[in-house]
Amino acid sequence: MVSFGVSSMFFHEYTSDEIFSFASRAGLDALEFWLETPHFWLRNLPVQEVVESRHRHLCITTLNVHTPVLDLNPCSINPDVAAVSVMSAIRSISIAESLGARILTVHPGRRTAKRPPGKADEERFRTYIATIREAATGNHIRIAMENMEAQVNSLLCTPEKMREVLDDEPWLFFTFDTAHALGQSENEAMRYIDLCSDRLVNVHISRADGNRLHLPLDQDPVIARLLASLGDHDFSGSLILEIDDLNFSRSLSVDEKIAILQRDSAFMHKCMD
Repeated sequence: MVSFGVSSMFFHEYTSDEIFSFASRAGLDALEFWLETPHFWLRNLPVQEVVESRHRHLCITTLNVHTPVLDLNPCSINPDVAAVSVMSAIRSISIAESLGARILTVHPGRRTAKRPPGKADEERFRTYIATIREAATGNHIRIAMENMEAQVNSLLCTPEKMREVLDDEPWLFFTFDTAHALGQSENEAMRYIDLCSDRLVNVHISRADGNRLHLPLDQDPVIARLLASLGDHDFSGSLILEIDDLNFSRSLSVDEKIAILQRDSAFMHKCMD
């Protein structure tokens, strides 16, 4: 059964409990909690507070977690940066388990220089994946790798490369970021679904308009076709609205943000029916 939710970073300026409340008010049943949500990240990661928020908002039946990625790069050429980044990903597994999360989304990292990744970068990526694999052994959380924007130094930004990683790592799942793919083309986004739907458990859903990513859905026909394709492939995971509030010309109130979520949620439900 598909769950419909939002990224906690859409409400980044609010407390963890308020974020659960806002998702509930929007009629959603899922939340993807970024560990870098400021109220959590800057207060020494108070896991029990988030657990208690879940208990107060039982309509949020699905909780996913997003590993820290800001300022981090597990494939960095700087060994200290790489070590801290990998450690953060490993710690995220433990935190996600404590929160009762279903899915943990991780990023692949990137080549430090703005150049195409080479053999050394691929080797750092393999080391990173092997470390996550070992840390995830024995738990029930689905670790899902996210596709990145098609930039020159991206390690994982094509459907074919994602399929290759999934084939090499049968324990690994897939988080599909629609905006990252749509930055290339609708066809590119469709190929992610066609090639990787068997391991697809989580979708970061938002619209792209040229270089502007993570826009509200706004009943966009391209998004409607993507949702129809997900339905055709029997998708039963989480649809998480990942909207960047910096795309708006001014700061939005809570009620305005909730209204956006309500409209986009209604659109997703209609497309998936």
